[in-house]
This record gives sequence, structure tokens and C-alpha cells, in this order.
Amino acid sequence: MFDPMKKLKQKVVLIRHGETMWAREGRHTSFTDLPLTEKGREEANLLRKALLSWRFKQVLSSPLQRARKTCELAGFADGVVVDPDLAEWNYGRFEGLTTDRIQKEMPDWDLFEQGCPEGEIPSEVGERVDRVIRKVRAIDGDVAVFSHGHLSRVFAIRWINLPVEDGHMFVLDTATLNVLGAYHDSPAIVTWNAKINGYS
Repeated sequence: MFDPMKKLKQKVVLIRHGETMWAREGRHTSFTDLPLTEKGREEANLLRKALLSWRFKQVLSSPLQRARKTCELAGFADGVVVDPDLAEWNYGRFEGLTTDRIQKEMPDWDLFEQGCPEGEIPSEVGERVDRVIRKVRAIDGDVAVFSHGHLSRVFAIRWINLPVEDGHMFVLDTATLNVLGAYHDSPAIVTWNAKINGYS
């Protein structure tokens, strides 16, 4: 996937959507299309100020409204490309449940290793993300990606050519800035889980 002969100067800014009710409660949210809370809208407005100086060649968004609204409030509604591959991990039967609730049924459950019954397994999510990364790397310039918590963690881990199963080592809060780029021409994570002033 990564061509070592090509200089990697591109930056990709990954943005997890602002807060929703289920995100606040720690409930797994994939296909349930929830709106942002008032705090989530405020977080997205703060992103607008933080991203003001960026000049993106392309802006991509998940089709789900929490990501699209975050993108809009952050000032990138015009020209955004909605990509179904950026939708959140399909949690299947675990949709709407907290990790504690899931682990009462499956004590050793780890999303990044086992996936979800009646939902997606790690390799399926990895294939979706790899498709997006190939598209992104074909763009000559910086790219913004508005997506979701687990999907963004998979994006970061695949950017640096590690297996999806390593995604559990990354923590990602709502409406944070995450920058992917390169270090000595190798894919690297430049900034991770950066909070915007106003929220901790």
C-alpha cells in the first residue's frame, strides 16, 4: 500500500464527530443515526477556529449525520465528498450497548480482535479503511476526514501499516484533531487526540 519511493508530504487530519447522547453515555453507535448534542455542536464550532488556517485539497465525510454536521459546523460543507466507507464500525447485535454490558455476555470481548456478532469483523473494517487510504494518498495535497471513534482509530493504525487488532491501544475523544503524515518519509502519526480549547 505504501510506496517507499514516493515522498510523503501529505497531511491527513482525522476528526471524530462531536458529542452525541450515546457517545456521552459510552454506548456503541454505528448505524443509529443520532444528532449532535448541544455540546457536540459547540465542539464542532470550536473546530472551525482550529482548522481556519488549513487549506485542504479534499474533505471527506462519513454519511452519518453526526459526522456530516460536525463537518458543516467546522466550515467544510461546500465540496465535501461523502464516502460510505467512512461509516462507523457496524456493531451488529452490540449496537447501543456499553462495553460493560457487552462484557457481561462476553467477558474477554475486544472489538478490535473479535468484531461484533451480526456486525463487522476487523478484517472487513480494515478493507474499507484501506480503500479510503488509497484514495487519500492519490490526492495531491492535504485531506480532512470527518468520521467516527473506532473507524478513525482503524484509519490511524492502517496508515502506519499496523494490523487492525492494534487499534485498542488508541484512545480517541469526540471532536479531537488527529494529524497523520510522515517521519523521514515513512507513514507516521503526527498528532493524536488533541483537545480543542474550551473542552477537556
